[in-house]
Amino acid sequence: MRAAVITYPGSNCDRDLAVAFEQAGFEVARVWHKDSDLPEGLDVVGLPGGFSFGDYLRCGAIAARSPITRAVIAHAERGGYVLGICNGFQVLTETGLLPGALMRNAGLKFVCKPVDLTVATADSAFTSGYEAGQAITIPVAHHDGNYQIDDEGLAKLKGEDRIAFRYAQNPNGARDDIAGVLSENRRVLGLMPHPERAADAAHGGTDGAAMFRSLAGIMATA
Repeated sequence: MRAAVITYPGSNCDRDLAVAFEQAGFEVARVWHKDSDLPEGLDVVGLPGGFSFGDYLRCGAIAARSPITRAVIAHAERGGYVLGICNGFQVLTETGLLPGALMRNAGLKFVCKPVDLTVATADSAFTSGYEAGQAITIPVAHHDGNYQIDDEGLAKLKGEDRIAFRYAQNPNGARDDIAGVLSENRRVLGLMPHPERAADAAHGGTDGAAMFRSLAGIMATA
């Protein structure tokens, strides 16, 4: 099983994400944003949290136009798996691989704390290690995590069971308490909480580890 983790200028969770993949059994390649191609034979690409390009335009907007991101888009369009966490989620919405947008938190403050989530669907490679309705705790750390989408888009997400996670107590104003969403083919996941920061007992909780284990299980049997 092979994973790649992309590093943009300002990424600060790339190593954490690589370690979480490795602990689940993946061989991990680290890829720089100026590279134009992904390694061969990848199963999943991870876009980490952080502040790509300093968030000087819109969060994720510049990273969405990096050379390597074009290769990530092509990987997704071929049916490859992509996991975008926090800033990575913002990048995925900027590329159009996921619908909606991440806006400034409703309280206009950076939020950094463990939050309680509800697993909204177990019907994906990312969430099959959980049960629908399961309560888990995963840390958040963001200033622009307020997920917004129009009425038509929200109805489509609900109708297609593509809301992956919801906040039990909304920390940022996100519409319908949405913390993570899936693509139409269910192979791209973006979420604001950081499962890689809850993937080892030393982190104080391991609720995020099931995401990486479930991915590994899917890849091992593919």
